[in-house]
Amino acid sequence: MLRRIIVAAALVATTILVPVAPTAAGESAPPRAQPAPIPTVGEEKAVDLELGSAGNPARQEIRHRGAAYVKVHFARLKLAPGDSVTVADPTGREVHTYHSDPTLKAAARGDASFTRHGRTGFAAMSVDGDTAVVTLHTRGKRGSQASIDRYWRGYSEAEITANNPRSVCGADGRRDAVCYRTSHPAQYAASRGVARMLKNGGGWCTAWRVGRGNHMMSNNHCVKNQAELDTMEVQFDYDCATCGGNNPRPGTKVGANALLRTSPALDFSLFSVDNFDQIAQFGTLFLETRAPIANERAYIAGHGDTKPKRISIYEESDGGAFCGVRNPQLGTEDVGYSCDTSGGNSGSPVLAGSSHKVIALHWGGSCPHNVGTRMDKIYPQIQDLVDNRP
Repeated sequence: MLRRIIVAAALVATTILVPVAPTAAGESAPPRAQPAPIPTVGEEKAVDLELGSAGNPARQEIRHRGAAYVKVHFARLKLAPGDSVTVADPTGREVHTYHSDPTLKAAARGDASFTRHGRTGFAAMSVDGDTAVVTLHTRGKRGSQASIDRYWRGYSEAEITANNPRSVCGADGRRDAVCYRTSHPAQYAASRGVARMLKNGGGWCTAWRVGRGNHMMSNNHCVKNQAELDTMEVQFDYDCATCGGNNPRPGTKVGANALLRTSPALDFSLFSVDNFDQIAQFGTLFLETRAPIANERAYIAGHGDTKPKRISIYEESDGGAFCGVRNPQLGTEDVGYSCDTSGGNSGSPVLAGSSHKVIALHWGGSCPHNVGTRMDKIYPQIQDLVDNRP
């Protein structure tokens, strides 16, 4: 799908009148207190691989021992009609197919999403594990060619733990989302609309569906402008199959599309995704428009430490104290709460236990409480775009 940039004219006027209002996509505004850095979870590697004509093989294997994922970048892709290229893991669990360079013309029906990275060509969706198999599928000698100039490899769990901060006060009360499928069905159902977001091949945040249409929300410090959004890969259903099993499904991966509205002051970005029909099945979240209440129960679903989705319902262990709002008003826009988070949780929804609607957008962690932007402050800035009717 060819990308587009949407800039609402009304936003420009709003920004002039109200200092904390969102900017049109890509504009700047005075920043608030700085959140923790986005966790670094991968690195870029240069390669020079050719597939196709002039005696080059039709199959190339890119392996980085111990990598959590491999994401392949094509510098050039020239395919004859009916030919295709696939990027897959060795078992065929994940297969991403392309019939053309999607930056040059509209993608063929059924082709995978893609990301852009400020240079010619495009990157395929990542494959989990340490090996990506790239195969050129042709119907004889037809002149199809593919050039690979780089890839990103995901850090191991040990590397991520060593290099990124955590925001857990006391014991970590988070559990795999699937652990609550039966005991807390409403919380589990709400978590289905939450996704991992891979930024430029090497950083993770959390994002989630909001309202009835093709709208996603995350932090502005995760995605500030359209150029950053073009690098984003959004992964739904990256959940463990069994409680504590460390056996995540590959999930459904789509590229981001258009930045619709963003605000450095309120630290949110609203955007759309490619191939929306593939992720609509995972549900969506709706927004509380009231202010948070001191000591009300709350919970967070997200991808801290880049791990499969976990939910924070209790402060330290199941059956203990529920986590919840501890300071309903920090400054003019924020709320403090006791739900555990860690690097990668930026952009997670903070949900009210009473309604299972979003009361805040998580952006920072510390003790004695973590911090998010109150949704009653964000909602007036996006209500003309989002259908918030349950």
